[in-house]
Amino acid sequence: MADKTNTSQGTGAAPAVDSPDAIRNVVLVGPSGSGKTTLVEALLVASGVLNRPGTVLDGSTVCDFDDAEIRQQRSVGLSLASLPHDGTKVNLIDTPGYADFIGELRAGLRAADCALFVISASEGVDEPTKTVWQECAQVGMPRAVVITKLDHARANYQNALAAAQAAFGDKVLPLYLPAGDGLIGLLSQTYYDYSGGKRSTSTPDSSYDDQIEELRGTLIEGIIEESEDESLMDRYLEGEEIDQKVLIDDLEHAVERGSFFPVIPVCSASGVGTHELLEVATSGFPSPLEHALPEVFSPHGVARKGLTCDPGGPLLAEVVKTTSDPYVGRVSLVRVFSGTIRPDATVHVSGHFTSFFGAQNSHADHDEDERIGTLSFPLGKVQRPAAQVVAGDLCAIGRLTRAETGDTLSDKSDPLLLKPWNMPEPLLPIAVQAHAKTDEDKLSVGLQRLAAEDPTLRIEQNPETHQIVLWCMGEAHSDVVLDALANRYGVTVDTVELRVPLRETFGGKAKGHGRHVKQSGGHGQYAVCDIEVEPLPEGSDFEFVDKVVGGAVPRQFIPSVEKGVRAQMEKGVSAGYPMVGIRVTLLDGKAHSVDSSDMAFQMAGGLALREAAAATKVSLLEPVDLVSVLVPDDLVGAVMSDLSGRRGRLLGTDKVGDDRTLVKAEVPQVEITRYAIDLRSLSHGSASFSREFSRYDPMPEGAAAKMKSSA
Repeated sequence: MADKTNTSQGTGAAPAVDSPDAIRNVVLVGPSGSGKTTLVEALLVASGVLNRPGTVLDGSTVCDFDDAEIRQQRSVGLSLASLPHDGTKVNLIDTPGYADFIGELRAGLRAADCALFVISASEGVDEPTKTVWQECAQVGMPRAVVITKLDHARANYQNALAAAQAAFGDKVLPLYLPAGDGLIGLLSQTYYDYSGGKRSTSTPDSSYDDQIEELRGTLIEGIIEESEDESLMDRYLEGEEIDQKVLIDDLEHAVERGSFFPVIPVCSASGVGTHELLEVATSGFPSPLEHALPEVFSPHGVARKGLTCDPGGPLLAEVVKTTSDPYVGRVSLVRVFSGTIRPDATVHVSGHFTSFFGAQNSHADHDEDERIGTLSFPLGKVQRPAAQVVAGDLCAIGRLTRAETGDTLSDKSDPLLLKPWNMPEPLLPIAVQAHAKTDEDKLSVGLQRLAAEDPTLRIEQNPETHQIVLWCMGEAHSDVVLDALANRYGVTVDTVELRVPLRETFGGKAKGHGRHVKQSGGHGQYAVCDIEVEPLPEGSDFEFVDKVVGGAVPRQFIPSVEKGVRAQMEKGVSAGYPMVGIRVTLLDGKAHSVDSSDMAFQMAGGLALREAAAATKVSLLEPVDLVSVLVPDDLVGAVMSDLSGRRGRLLGTDKVGDDRTLVKAEVPQVEITRYAIDLRSLSHGSASFSREFSRYDPMPEGAAAKMKSSA
């Protein structure tokens, strides 16, 4: 694989720290195209790690180094880049903005202690970003807002700020005002000029006085409202000039608590705002010491209390991302929560997804000891050697052959297990098959490795349709998976039409005569049976009743008839789908003292069932799912109408929060195979849904006829 990573490094060396207090783990969140990856480039240049920034267009950025990212010119996976600033190591976690890759975003949120919400000055705030903000609010994660692309032709800083405040609340307030080739600090009332290529300071132009006064007053009031000094507001209202240091201290504490959210305008192309943003990240954001650890258990499920972010404590780390490279092998990106990781140490690897997410995932539970391979600090694709990694830091570990994304690393003498972060459920099924026989083994290996890397990819070997089904987050996600199979693992894959597992049943009572008689030289075959078939009540499976009298069918061959009937039911009698919900009564038959056999009566039983099916109507049954759609109130009507158009039966609605409604309906599976795509389009990404199997229902005649004709 060609290395297209930006190699124009400045200091280049990985910042090393020995205390969690000197670390800031910052995840970048925002819509696709908001400029997160370009912002990372600008911050790396500002800190001296790079001499010049790369660009997304020419595929030279630090964080978008994967071939798929370079081709698509957008991030599809999270990436890490570290930089030093004012004695602090800042780990920047760049995440994709497209909704299909929310699994990568959730992994980034797990690895971070604080978040930068990146909004373009030429665009608004999309619904998925609002949802992530609410999730961060629920856990109290500190946040700041960065408004980028100030130099865009359609840039409107004031509109972008208003959109952020409308989406995120009135505690979102700017610390700076864009002006000319720089920023005006509202607290310091200083102009930070970037026109000369480096930041210099001067007095703001008097034409900005009115704006500064208004914005500064709003900012100071917002800071004082969050102050722990209750007398500060009274003093301010009485006209006292509050000391700037007091305001900055209160601001930093409010940001650390996650109750105040500063806005920093940044132009990545010119570097405007990069130094100010780094100051907020290092001074305002908390260190890992102030971030509570996730829930910890023993491998047997017993809760473990009392662990803290202590480099001298028991080892506790988590794999937040796994990548496989044909040349480098498997690389695990790890967040260390407690203890210290050293090269060549032996650690215990625990993966217990079934305990938390049930059996419907592509990750088998495992516990084993593995030896740490190479230890490094990533700068995108470049791995910079690390002597050790302390609690609170992020690193890459090479050659952990069994570790998967979401697994826990701990001391082999004291195994521990972190509760994994919430994994979004993949809801778009894609049926695939190897293009040629020679690709089948490679396809199996490739899918296993991709499942180990990506918890949002679920692989199903459907025993009824005999299809390999990839459950993905959306079309973009499936494209990346298929691209990785083709380009990384050399597997040619064809996508095929997804088969929904239907059922067949009898629409009425019918009789069938099965006669399997073959006479040729030597031992012959002779079996005759007469059966009656009738439908059972909905939800029933199969009953076999013996009403043979007088020994017409010898007792030892009656189970053979049932076996033959069951075998034919598995194959189906009309459209090739398994048959259910019938009672088969054996009424009569004939046998031969020499030529009758177990196999002969199995054949006769199957023939009798097929003849009975020809004498009556055979109905198709389709699986029906219970679908729950969480949707903004103003889209409830559109979603309900769409579900009705999919032959859905609406069950009702429930109010959720202030502005959302949960719509419940029963919908045939055949109608919602692409619902993940259609709902996103209908709701502009603001709605989500879940589905679970409910039952089988008769399929309407028109739809059934179409299915039978294509079988």
